[in-house]
Amino acid sequence: MPTKKESPPDGLRVEGDINLSPHRKAWAKSHLNTETKRLLADDAQWFIHLAMSTPCLNVLRAANGAWIEDVEGRRYLDFHGNNVHQVGFGHPHVIAAIKAQLATLPFCTRRYTNEPAIRLAERLAFHAPDDLRRVLFAPGGALAIGMSLKLARAATGRFKTISMWDSFHGASLDAISIGGECSFRENAGPLLPGCEHVPPPDPGHCPFRCGGKCNLACADYVDYVLEREGDVAAVIAETVRNVPVVPPPDYWKRIRAACDQHGALLILDEIPIGLARTGKFFAFEHFGVVPDIVVLGKGLGGGVFPLAGILARERLNVAAERSLGHYTHEKNPAACAAGLATLEVIDEGDLVERAAEIGAKTLADLRQWLIGHALVREVRGLGLLLGVEVGRPDSNGHDEAERIMYAALRRGLNFKVSKGNVLTFAPPLNVAEEELDKAWGILKAALDEVSGTAAPSTG
Repeated sequence: MPTKKESPPDGLRVEGDINLSPHRKAWAKSHLNTETKRLLADDAQWFIHLAMSTPCLNVLRAANGAWIEDVEGRRYLDFHGNNVHQVGFGHPHVIAAIKAQLATLPFCTRRYTNEPAIRLAERLAFHAPDDLRRVLFAPGGALAIGMSLKLARAATGRFKTISMWDSFHGASLDAISIGGECSFRENAGPLLPGCEHVPPPDPGHCPFRCGGKCNLACADYVDYVLEREGDVAAVIAETVRNVPVVPPPDYWKRIRAACDQHGALLILDEIPIGLARTGKFFAFEHFGVVPDIVVLGKGLGGGVFPLAGILARERLNVAAERSLGHYTHEKNPAACAAGLATLEVIDEGDLVERAAEIGAKTLADLRQWLIGHALVREVRGLGLLLGVEVGRPDSNGHDEAERIMYAALRRGLNFKVSKGNVLTFAPPLNVAEEELDKAWGILKAALDEVSGTAAPSTG
């Protein structure tokens, strides 16, 4: 937990790059034409203004595969994609499934079900281990988080939760209550009661001062809080923080044992990192545990539809008298057709194995190329979820990260900046190797430009 409050706009950098900085203004002035600026002004005129969203960065007109294209015709490799494009944008199999479904059953009225929804639930359960086979869909990740919290209350008769500082589970009121980022929680008024927070497993920023190697004191502290509270319904956390921060190998085993001992459920949020992103279908498979509930989303809709869901253990099918979801588009047949087609692409294209193999090679290559660079502090990742932490020795790295981001954009690479100074990359799992090579060449050039060892790009 932060010991002091950062002042805006720097406090917003924890979740993403900010849009009110001098670097943003300079980039917009030199790279956006009159028509783009007009469209951005129209956007700002009609939409409610939001931190990190208003003004928008640019205006897009096309997306295909690993690429996005702005209205001026410039193309960018999109290694951000809001984590929705496991199979790339506009995958032909996904688009064909959506069109076929729209031609017959575009919507499913409440009280009815439909085959695309049933088959998608069946396929997710097929991939899940043990008895993690009860499914419920929702039209968004934050809504699925809310369903998991309600199910935990129904199953345990308790309401308290333990979650992590620095975590993100969505922007709804219940999701920010368990979330740990000040940019969403600050000045929001009273949040949900009973939401206890603990430090995340992050050796680089550990309040227990374990140093470069985690000694699992953070896991022991979760056990301590569970014991002292005595009536916690669930521990809810991201299996792997999307930054990314990869927990130590035994961390989740320790948390699983503590939950079992104290009668709490374990809920793992894999909304941005599930569905093969980390080289396993579910990220928790890396750690030898099975949660009581796992939450999925983002890529589940094939990069087209907002679709999320939960998978729960059979013994948690205990809320037949309650409406945990009851959302209008809970079983939207077109969205579920997109989800089913997405899983077919993942399975038939062996994208789980591909993410593992290419991710491991890419991580090793990036470490070889970048470790020792004047601006690079650490390279980390799991599968095709990758991060490069940057900053000079005497800085927090925020200014350097933002300058690198714009230097990369000028060269045609789009990515997210997280926690102020972590360049985060989430390419499609079917990205071509030559596209990866191009992206890392751009990254190296952007790093060199900002470090002063290369000339700036005028692209």
